[in-house]
Order: sequence, then C-alpha cells, then structure tokens
Amino acid sequence: MNTLDSLKNNLINRITATENEKLLATIISIFEVTKSEEKTYFTSEQLEMLKMSEDDIKYGHLYSQKEVDKLDAEWMN
Repeated sequence: MNTLDSLKNNLINRITATENEKLLATIISIFEVTKSEEKTYFTSEQLEMLKMSEDDIKYGHLYSQKEVDKLDAEWMN
C-alpha cells in the first residue's frame, strides 16, 4: 500500500472511531476550505464527451425522465 492510501486509511479509521463532534466539524470545515483549491483535470476523451453533451442540450437531443423510465422498462424486458 502506498503512502497516500495508508494516510487515507489511517484518517478513515480515526474519523470512524471518534465521538468528538467538534473534531468532526473541524475536519469538515477543513475539507470545505480546501475544496475550492482542488482542481479537476479532464482527459481529452472526457472533454469530448462534455462537448457532445453540450451539443445535445443545444440541439434539443434530450429525453424527459418519463421517457427514460419507459426506455429502461422496455430494455429490461
């Protein structure tokens, strides 16, 4: 197991074991503050899929939830 996985598992174990609400609230606050600092990187394939999704929206290639439910039901039979 690499260092990052080890750190994550250690944190998970300690968070799960604690009953200290103030500590847990502080940990949540830390994650909220650092969330905006994290960057998301996409592969070229993911970017292409996002572009295709935007085009579908732009050109009205959409299904309602009712239509999707119907298609799912047909597919499952």
